[in-house]
Amino acid sequence: MKENTYDTFNRARMFMELGDPIYAARTLEPAVEAEPESRSLLELLGRAYFHSAQLNKAEQTFRRIIELDPVDNWAHIALARTLERQSRSEEAAIYRRMHAAMSGGSLD
Repeated sequence: MKENTYDTFNRARMFMELGDPIYAARTLEPAVEAEPESRSLLELLGRAYFHSAQLNKAEQTFRRIIELDPVDNWAHIALARTLERQSRSEEAAIYRRMHAAMSGGSLD
């Protein structure tokens, strides 16, 4: 029986909770390919990439979320943190400021 998107998401989330973001990402990649505009799938995939230090992929994923929803303040702070982990603080500052503006002033 073929797994549906909801089951795939929950299985990937379970892998994240168990501390295996690499397997979570592998689980999610085909689902995101099939549903490239699913923000819930993209968010979990971005988190999996971030937590497994696949920072270029995390950056691409968070940028995709922002492209789909420019006022997603969570995606802005996630992108800022990803850029900071890549020692790109100046670029990260732009997204921190966007997050702060959307969330009422906090830069975290």
